[in-house]
Amino acid sequence: MTTRKPLFPVPPASEITPRAVYGRRREFLKLLAAAALIPDCARAQGKLAALPGAKSAVPGAITMDKLTSYKDITSYNNFYEFGTEKDDPVAEAHTLRTRPWTVSVEGEVRKPRTFGIEELLKLAPMEERIYRMRCVEGWSMVIPWVGYSLSALIQRVEPTGNAKFIEFVTLADPKQMPGLRSPVLSWPYVEGLRMDEASHPLTLLTFGLYGEVLPNQNGAPVRLVVPWKYGFKSAKSLVKIRFVERQPKTAWEVAAPHEYGFFSNVNPKVDHPRWSQATERRIGGGLFQAKIPTLLFNGYEPQVGQLYAGMDLKKLY
Repeated sequence: MTTRKPLFPVPPASEITPRAVYGRRREFLKLLAAAALIPDCARAQGKLAALPGAKSAVPGAITMDKLTSYKDITSYNNFYEFGTEKDDPVAEAHTLRTRPWTVSVEGEVRKPRTFGIEELLKLAPMEERIYRMRCVEGWSMVIPWVGYSLSALIQRVEPTGNAKFIEFVTLADPKQMPGLRSPVLSWPYVEGLRMDEASHPLTLLTFGLYGEVLPNQNGAPVRLVVPWKYGFKSAKSLVKIRFVERQPKTAWEVAAPHEYGFFSNVNPKVDHPRWSQATERRIGGGLFQAKIPTLLFNGYEPQVGQLYAGMDLKKLY
């Protein structure tokens, strides 16, 4: 395997291939070759099926931006449960078992229950949503997700008046996820949204991309997608959804509160301490592609701007 070309003239440390990974390049090449034919173990078992969705009528749900290729979407990921390098998930996530799978819904709801993944797949009609996705490190993608608005699930479980936030908890199984040996985060990975954010039509409970069920490395079998927030807010491989009264502490808030706030809205005027957020590069465009301006709320301001009316977006980052 040749050293991966950096996307930036001076790449961050997390983008540099470690000696150990480079040293086992033959093994990694075999994994990549297998991934080209069988993106994950689910497909090897005949379970990575087509998952079509109707074109969404939700305002803002379909962007006309050029789609990022399936290969780039499924081979350049952040999924720390399988390692901190961008190519770790595609190499390691074959160990994830996505059947059987359940998601428990609990807390401040009148109808708490545990859903099997097959139940969730049938809870509401599937739609294709083409969303811009922005990573805090400065790269972005345009992804055709398949799923339905999280609000369908919210309505089914009937939140009480005490439900002000939703906490999302992801799978943390060391037997399946080698990245859990790293102390980079406290496990399990936890994310959260305010109730109005979670109930917004653009917030997607996601089961697929490019018309197929999610590959393991992209958060199979079910994940969250919140397109106006930085990518780490879109929690992968969900196992628990809790309706709570108090704002939950998210994984990155706990790990680095000076760098990551609860809201994590895409905002070109609020820099990360180590990176400017004013511009971005689309994955797949090559090293010398021009940077493009980052848009407030990732371009979804007409749809979601009212959620934050009167808020200090620099203080509440």
